[in-house]
Amino acid sequence: MATTKGTQLAVESREPDGSREARRLRRTGKVPGIVYGGGEDPVSIEVDARELRLALAHAGAVLDLTIDGAGASPVVLKELIRHPVTGLTTHLDLLRVRLDQPIHATVIVELEGTEDAPGAKEGGVLEQITRELEIQALPTDIPDAIRHDVSEMVIGDTVTVEALRAPSGVTILADPEAVVATLTPPRLQLEEEEGLEEETELVGEGEEGEEGEAAEGGEEAAGEGGGEGDGGE
Repeated sequence: MATTKGTQLAVESREPDGSREARRLRRTGKVPGIVYGGGEDPVSIEVDARELRLALAHAGAVLDLTIDGAGASPVVLKELIRHPVTGLTTHLDLLRVRLDQPIHATVIVELEGTEDAPGAKEGGVLEQITRELEIQALPTDIPDAIRHDVSEMVIGDTVTVEALRAPSGVTILADPEAVVATLTPPRLQLEEEEGLEEETELVGEGEEGEEGEAAEGGEEAAGEGGGEGDGGE
């Protein structure tokens, strides 16, 4: 299997032995994982946590993986699990790939020019709704991210997947109508407007209540006056 002559990652095979063994590995600075796909049997692995961090920091989409010192083969990172508190990597899944066959992958969406958008300068709220996209591409064509310039967004604008431009050789598989980002009016202004509407409604209800009470009072007075007149006769 051809390699990319890119970032190397050396790992060791291990016998899968449950969560207790995985915890022991982590205490010794190792990260447990698995390599699968490519028509071969899955292999449980362990890798030095520091070496893994360095490899991922300098790698593109594809890594040249060696297991127990054997020949390198191209793999992509399929999943990386981190501890929810410490952020340390607790497990990784690697997928064997062929460099001449496209695969599905997930990439992040990066918005550029967020601080330059006229709507944001006016106090609008720029919110990113979609942060990851599924794509299809050759392993060597998978980008680190798909970037989109939002520096011209004004209040009320919406960016959908359809507006994104993927690099050559990359196909975005997400729904074209899915919302990526919105730029809405300032929330404080909206809250003030809603507050004014509520106050107006309350004042209106109060005036109606006073008019109703006044009318009822008039009717009661009229009724009392008529009763006195009858009594006088």
